[in-house]
Amino acid sequence: MNTATFLHWIDAHNAFDPHNYLDFIIEDAVVGAVHRQRLPWLQAHPGVFHIDDARVTLDSRLDTPAARTEAVAGVLAEWRNAGLFPGWRDELYRVSTAFDAPPLMSLERAAASTFGILRYGAHLNGVVHKNGHLHLWIARRALTKPEHPGKLDHIVAGGIPAGLSAWDVVIKECREEANIPPELARHARPVSLISYMIDANLRRHRDLIFIYDLELPETFVPQNTDGEVAEFYLWPIEQVIEAVIATEDFKMNNNLVIIDFLLRYGYVGPDDPHYAVIAQRLRSPVTW
Repeated sequence: MNTATFLHWIDAHNAFDPHNYLDFIIEDAVVGAVHRQRLPWLQAHPGVFHIDDARVTLDSRLDTPAARTEAVAGVLAEWRNAGLFPGWRDELYRVSTAFDAPPLMSLERAAASTFGILRYGAHLNGVVHKNGHLHLWIARRALTKPEHPGKLDHIVAGGIPAGLSAWDVVIKECREEANIPPELARHARPVSLISYMIDANLRRHRDLIFIYDLELPETFVPQNTDGEVAEFYLWPIEQVIEAVIATEDFKMNNNLVIIDFLLRYGYVGPDDPHYAVIAQRLRSPVTW
Protein backbone atom coordinates (compact mmCIF):
# COMPACT_ATOMS: atom_id res chain seq x y z
CA MET A 1 0.00 0.00 0.00
CA ASN A 2 1.29 3.46 -0.90
CA THR A 3 1.42 4.91 2.58
CA ALA A 4 3.39 7.90 1.25
CA THR A 5 0.06 9.19 -0.04
CA PHE A 6 -1.25 9.08 3.52
CA LEU A 7 1.63 11.32 4.59
CA HIS A 8 0.71 13.66 1.74
CA TRP A 9 -2.80 14.11 3.15
CA ILE A 10 -1.46 14.59 6.68
CA ASP A 11 1.06 17.18 5.45
CA ALA A 12 -1.73 19.00 3.62
CA HIS A 13 -3.66 19.24 6.88
CA ASN A 14 -0.75 20.67 8.82
CA ALA A 15 0.29 23.48 6.46
CA PHE A 16 0.37 26.75 8.38
CA ASP A 17 2.54 29.83 8.76
CA PRO A 18 2.42 31.52 12.17
CA HIS A 19 4.01 34.69 10.78
CA ASN A 20 0.86 35.54 8.80
CA TYR A 21 -1.42 35.57 11.84
CA LEU A 22 -1.96 37.44 15.06
CA ASP A 23 -3.18 35.60 18.15
CA PHE A 24 -6.82 36.12 19.04
CA ILE A 25 -6.93 36.41 22.84
CA ILE A 26 -9.76 36.40 25.38
CA GLU A 27 -9.07 36.63 29.12
CA ASP A 28 -5.33 36.38 28.49
CA ALA A 29 -5.78 33.02 26.75
CA VAL A 30 -5.10 32.33 23.07
CA VAL A 31 -8.34 31.10 21.50
CA GLY A 32 -7.62 31.62 17.80
CA ALA A 33 -5.71 33.54 15.15
CA VAL A 34 -6.55 36.24 12.60
CA HIS A 35 -4.74 36.71 9.29
CA ARG A 36 -2.96 40.05 8.94
CA GLN A 37 -4.89 40.85 5.76
CA ARG A 38 -8.14 40.61 7.72
CA LEU A 39 -7.07 43.16 10.33
CA PRO A 40 -8.66 46.13 8.47
CA TRP A 41 -12.04 44.42 8.89
CA LEU A 42 -11.52 44.45 12.65
CA GLN A 43 -9.95 47.90 12.82
CA ALA A 44 -13.21 49.32 11.45
CA HIS A 45 -14.82 48.32 14.77
CA PRO A 46 -12.59 49.82 17.52
CA GLY A 47 -15.37 49.53 20.08
CA VAL A 48 -15.19 45.75 19.77
CA PHE A 49 -11.65 44.80 18.70
CA HIS A 50 -8.25 46.05 19.86
CA ILE A 51 -5.17 45.25 17.79
CA ASP A 52 -1.47 45.62 18.52
CA ASP A 53 1.64 44.19 16.88
CA ALA A 54 1.17 40.70 18.28
CA ARG A 55 -2.47 40.11 19.09
CA VAL A 56 -6.16 40.77 18.64
CA THR A 57 -8.24 41.23 21.79
CA LEU A 58 -11.78 42.29 22.61
CA ASP A 59 -12.67 45.54 24.36
CA SER A 60 -12.31 45.18 28.13
CA ARG A 61 -15.94 46.22 28.59
CA LEU A 62 -16.92 42.91 26.99
CA ASP A 63 -16.24 40.96 30.16
CA THR A 64 -18.81 38.14 29.92
CA PRO A 65 -19.40 35.41 27.33
CA ALA A 66 -22.83 36.88 26.54
CA ALA A 67 -21.49 40.40 26.03
CA ARG A 68 -18.70 39.18 23.75
CA THR A 69 -21.08 37.04 21.73
CA GLU A 70 -23.53 39.90 21.23
CA ALA A 71 -20.88 42.48 20.28
CA VAL A 72 -19.09 40.26 17.78
CA ALA A 73 -22.41 39.05 16.34
CA GLY A 74 -23.27 42.66 15.49
CA VAL A 75 -20.01 43.02 13.56
CA LEU A 76 -20.51 39.72 11.77
CA ALA A 77 -24.02 40.74 10.73
CA GLU A 78 -22.53 43.77 8.98
CA TRP A 79 -19.97 41.58 7.24
CA ARG A 80 -22.66 39.14 6.18
CA ASN A 81 -24.78 41.94 4.73
CA ALA A 82 -21.72 43.13 2.82
CA GLY A 83 -21.38 39.67 1.26
CA LEU A 84 -18.18 38.77 3.10
CA PHE A 85 -19.50 35.47 4.46
CA PRO A 86 -21.09 33.11 1.94
CA GLY A 87 -22.53 30.01 3.52
CA TRP A 88 -23.89 31.74 6.61
CA ARG A 89 -25.32 29.05 8.91
CA ASP A 90 -27.13 30.84 11.75
CA GLU A 91 -25.35 28.29 13.92
CA LEU A 92 -23.08 29.17 16.83
CA TYR A 93 -19.79 27.52 17.70
CA ARG A 94 -18.40 27.86 21.18
CA VAL A 95 -15.05 29.61 21.62
CA SER A 96 -12.77 27.99 24.19
CA THR A 97 -9.14 27.17 24.82
CA ALA A 98 -9.78 23.41 24.63
CA PHE A 99 -12.65 20.99 24.14
CA ASP A 100 -13.14 20.50 27.87
CA ALA A 101 -12.69 24.19 28.75
CA PRO A 102 -15.64 26.48 29.50
CA PRO A 103 -16.83 28.67 26.62
CA LEU A 104 -15.58 32.25 26.58
CA MET A 105 -18.09 33.31 23.92
CA SER A 106 -19.98 31.91 20.94
CA LEU A 107 -19.34 32.68 17.28
CA GLU A 108 -21.23 32.16 14.02
CA ARG A 109 -20.01 28.99 12.33
CA ALA A 110 -19.25 30.72 9.02
CA ALA A 111 -16.76 33.00 10.82
CA ALA A 112 -15.02 30.31 12.87
CA SER A 113 -12.00 29.88 10.60
CA THR A 114 -11.67 33.66 10.04
CA PHE A 115 -10.95 33.88 13.76
CA GLY A 116 -9.05 30.57 13.82
CA ILE A 117 -11.00 29.18 16.75
CA LEU A 118 -11.08 25.51 17.65
CA ARG A 119 -13.87 23.76 15.78
CA TYR A 120 -15.28 20.40 16.78
CA GLY A 121 -16.96 17.81 14.61
CA ALA A 122 -18.15 14.22 14.52
CA HIS A 123 -17.70 11.75 11.65
CA LEU A 124 -19.30 8.33 11.47
CA ASN A 125 -18.05 5.34 9.50
CA GLY A 126 -20.99 3.30 8.24
CA VAL A 127 -19.54 -0.23 8.29
CA VAL A 128 -21.13 -3.17 6.50
CA HIS A 129 -19.88 -6.76 6.41
CA LYS A 130 -21.29 -8.01 3.12
CA ASN A 131 -20.60 -11.58 2.05
CA GLY A 132 -17.89 -11.67 4.68
CA HIS A 133 -16.13 -8.62 3.24
CA LEU A 134 -15.75 -5.13 4.70
CA HIS A 135 -17.62 -2.27 3.02
CA LEU A 136 -18.17 1.41 3.88
CA TRP A 137 -21.11 3.60 3.02
CA ILE A 138 -19.92 6.70 1.17
CA ALA A 139 -21.98 9.86 0.59
CA ARG A 140 -21.63 12.36 -2.25
CA ARG A 141 -22.26 15.90 -1.07
CA ALA A 142 -24.99 17.84 -2.83
CA LEU A 143 -23.90 20.42 -5.37
CA THR A 144 -25.79 23.03 -3.35
CA LYS A 145 -23.50 22.63 -0.31
CA PRO A 146 -21.64 25.90 0.41
CA GLU A 147 -18.41 24.01 1.11
CA HIS A 148 -16.95 21.16 -0.94
CA PRO A 149 -19.99 20.58 -3.18
CA GLY A 150 -19.99 17.24 -5.00
CA LYS A 151 -17.14 15.78 -2.96
CA LEU A 152 -17.27 12.34 -1.39
CA ASP A 153 -17.96 12.23 2.33
CA HIS A 154 -18.82 9.88 5.17
CA ILE A 155 -22.33 8.57 5.50
CA VAL A 156 -22.77 10.94 8.45
CA ALA A 157 -20.67 13.92 9.51
CA GLY A 158 -21.33 17.29 11.11
CA GLY A 159 -19.94 20.14 13.14
CA ILE A 160 -20.68 20.33 16.86
CA PRO A 161 -22.50 23.61 17.59
CA ALA A 162 -22.70 25.31 20.96
CA GLY A 163 -25.03 23.51 23.33
CA LEU A 164 -24.74 20.08 21.73
CA SER A 165 -22.44 17.17 22.52
CA ALA A 166 -20.65 14.99 19.98
CA TRP A 167 -23.20 12.25 20.71
CA ASP A 168 -26.10 14.66 20.16
CA VAL A 169 -24.67 15.53 16.74
CA VAL A 170 -24.20 11.89 15.77
CA ILE A 171 -27.83 11.04 16.55
CA LYS A 172 -29.12 14.22 14.86
CA GLU A 173 -27.04 13.84 11.71
CA CYS A 174 -27.83 10.13 11.44
CA ARG A 175 -31.49 11.07 11.19
CA GLU A 176 -31.06 14.09 8.90
CA GLU A 177 -28.33 12.91 6.55
CA ALA A 178 -28.98 9.18 6.19
CA ASN A 179 -32.36 8.46 7.82
CA ILE A 180 -30.72 6.09 10.30
CA PRO A 181 -33.35 5.54 13.01
CA PRO A 182 -32.35 6.36 16.61
CA GLU A 183 -32.62 2.75 17.74
CA LEU A 184 -29.94 1.83 15.19
CA ALA A 185 -27.86 5.01 15.52
CA ARG A 186 -27.47 4.41 19.26
CA HIS A 187 -25.20 1.46 18.47
CA ALA A 188 -22.55 3.86 17.15
CA ARG A 189 -19.30 3.59 19.11
CA PRO A 190 -16.80 6.39 19.79
CA VAL A 191 -13.52 4.92 18.59
CA SER A 192 -10.95 7.61 17.84
CA LEU A 193 -10.22 11.23 17.00
CA ILE A 194 -8.09 13.25 14.60
CA SER A 195 -6.93 16.85 14.76
CA TYR A 196 -5.17 19.25 12.43
CA MET A 197 -4.41 22.88 11.66
CA ILE A 198 -4.31 24.30 8.14
CA ASP A 199 -4.13 27.83 6.74
CA ALA A 200 -6.13 28.47 3.57
CA ASN A 201 -7.75 31.50 1.94
CA LEU A 202 -6.68 33.84 4.75
CA ARG A 203 -8.35 31.60 7.31
CA ARG A 204 -7.04 29.16 9.90
CA HIS A 205 -8.82 25.83 10.29
CA ARG A 206 -8.19 24.22 13.69
CA ASP A 207 -10.30 21.10 13.92
CA LEU A 208 -10.80 18.30 16.40
CA ILE A 209 -12.95 15.52 14.92
CA PHE A 210 -14.43 12.72 17.00
CA ILE A 211 -14.80 9.44 15.09
CA TYR A 212 -17.58 6.90 15.51
CA ASP A 213 -18.09 3.49 13.92
CA LEU A 214 -21.55 2.07 13.30
CA GLU A 215 -22.10 -1.49 12.12
CA LEU A 216 -25.05 -1.44 9.73
CA PRO A 217 -27.04 -4.45 8.49
CA GLU A 218 -26.69 -5.47 4.84
CA THR A 219 -30.36 -4.68 4.35
CA PHE A 220 -30.07 -1.04 5.43
CA VAL A 221 -29.96 1.58 2.67
CA PRO A 222 -29.40 5.22 3.71
CA GLN A 223 -31.75 7.93 2.51
CA ASN A 224 -30.99 11.64 2.76
CA THR A 225 -33.68 13.81 4.34
CA ASP A 226 -32.11 17.29 4.53
CA GLY A 227 -31.00 17.80 0.92
CA GLU A 228 -27.29 17.81 1.75
CA VAL A 229 -26.43 14.45 0.11
CA ALA A 230 -26.83 13.73 -3.60
CA GLU A 231 -26.42 9.95 -3.38
CA PHE A 232 -24.90 7.12 -1.39
CA TYR A 233 -22.57 4.29 -2.44
CA LEU A 234 -21.69 1.05 -0.67
CA TRP A 235 -18.03 0.51 -1.52
CA PRO A 236 -15.71 -2.38 -0.67
CA ILE A 237 -12.83 -1.18 1.43
CA GLU A 238 -10.40 -1.63 -1.49
CA GLN A 239 -12.34 0.92 -3.53
CA VAL A 240 -12.26 3.36 -0.64
CA ILE A 241 -8.49 2.92 -0.30
CA GLU A 242 -8.00 3.46 -4.04
CA ALA A 243 -10.01 6.69 -3.92
CA VAL A 244 -7.84 8.02 -1.07
CA ILE A 245 -4.57 7.02 -2.74
CA ALA A 246 -5.27 7.85 -6.39
CA THR A 247 -7.82 10.68 -6.39
CA GLU A 248 -8.86 13.91 -4.70
CA ASP A 249 -12.53 12.90 -4.73
CA PHE A 250 -13.03 12.94 -0.96
CA LYS A 251 -13.51 16.12 1.04
CA MET A 252 -10.00 16.60 2.37
CA ASN A 253 -10.44 15.80 6.04
CA ASN A 254 -12.33 12.59 5.21
CA ASN A 255 -9.02 11.19 4.01
CA LEU A 256 -7.62 11.48 7.53
CA VAL A 257 -10.66 9.77 9.06
CA ILE A 258 -10.33 6.93 6.55
CA ILE A 259 -6.59 6.59 7.23
CA ASP A 260 -7.40 6.32 10.93
CA PHE A 261 -9.97 3.63 10.06
CA LEU A 262 -7.36 1.68 8.07
CA LEU A 263 -4.95 1.75 11.00
CA ARG A 264 -7.60 0.59 13.45
CA TYR A 265 -8.81 -2.24 11.23
CA GLY A 266 -5.30 -3.50 10.46
CA TYR A 267 -5.10 -2.52 6.79
CA VAL A 268 -2.01 -0.51 7.73
CA GLY A 269 0.22 -1.93 10.44
CA PRO A 270 3.63 -1.61 12.09
CA ASP A 271 5.35 -3.39 9.19
CA ASP A 272 4.16 -0.79 6.69
CA PRO A 273 6.35 2.22 5.85
CA HIS A 274 5.65 5.37 7.87
CA TYR A 275 3.20 3.59 10.21
CA ALA A 276 4.38 5.22 13.44
CA VAL A 277 4.65 8.68 11.86
CA ILE A 278 1.17 8.40 10.35
CA ALA A 279 -0.38 7.24 13.62
CA GLN A 280 1.27 10.04 15.58
CA ARG A 281 0.58 12.87 13.14
CA LEU A 282 -3.14 12.14 12.79
CA ARG A 283 -3.40 13.96 16.11
CA SER A 284 -1.71 17.32 15.76
CA PRO A 285 -0.93 18.77 19.21
CA VAL A 286 -1.32 22.35 17.98
CA THR A 287 -5.12 22.01 17.88
CA TRP A 288 -5.88 20.76 21.38
